[in-house]
Amino acid sequence: MNHDNYDDNYIRGILNSVKSIAMVGASPVNVRPSYFAFKYLAQRGYDMIPVNPGHVGKSLLDKPFVASLSEIGRPIDMIDIFRSSAHIMPVVDEALTLSPLPKVIWMQLGARDDAAAAKAEAAGIKVVMNRCPKIEYGRLSSEISWMGVNSRTLSSKRAPIPTQGMRLSLNRMSVGGGATTASDRAAKNKNELT
Repeated sequence: MNHDNYDDNYIRGILNSVKSIAMVGASPVNVRPSYFAFKYLAQRGYDMIPVNPGHVGKSLLDKPFVASLSEIGRPIDMIDIFRSSAHIMPVVDEALTLSPLPKVIWMQLGARDDAAAAKAEAAGIKVVMNRCPKIEYGRLSSEISWMGVNSRTLSSKRAPIPTQGMRLSLNRMSVGGGATTASDRAAKNKNELT
């Protein structure tokens, strides 16, 4: 797998298929990126589990912190690692002791460990590195355009305004990564003009 460039269908397939996500390195501090990502994914209907030994006894959005993956006590579809690259291999090693194994190991922006990725993939686990599921969800659902970000999608039909607990379709495509009739026409017309 080329971990420098992911096909939208690969990311979309992961985000559509997982239901439970254990976030290793989650923080209850509401200005931390892990807090924003945790809250966003929980609001989109994912069953979020905060994992951080430094916050055991506390809760994050009414979800109690656990110290480690092995303490979760139920199957986990995806492990979202919010730790630096130096701390990834121990998390992957712990993930490989779980039964059943998680379907996906996702490493947040700036986090990459090719050896850990190879180890997980050898066990049949999908891997994403140096990406944020919050950003990818927003991009693929076109929800990010509601936040004032240019999605490079020209359409007279906007995605619905997101509401609490609403999960938008991840099948909306953009010129940057899509294959809708409109984006195909735009790309074709652009090529004909040059």
